[in-house]
Amino acid sequence: MFLKCPGQGQKQVSAEMLRCPSCGYGAEIFSDELKVKCPACACLLRRKCMPSCLDWCKAASLCAGADFLKKRNGGN
Repeated sequence: MFLKCPGQGQKQVSAEMLRCPSCGYGAEIFSDELKVKCPACACLLRRKCMPSCLDWCKAASLCAGADFLKKRNGGN
């Protein structure tokens, strides 16, 4: 595990709240996540996608892991 992102520098993860469109519950999502399940009703919540360093950085598989990138990009 890296202590810092090898592609850029120090990795900064932040949290925000998404309002569930089904039940109105406030669900927490972190900046390195694209989707989470609502804890109240299990609805899948997705953040609005902005390009991430995981989309363009050559070191992304070293930083996040090849399995994570595959899962993030829709692979099994």
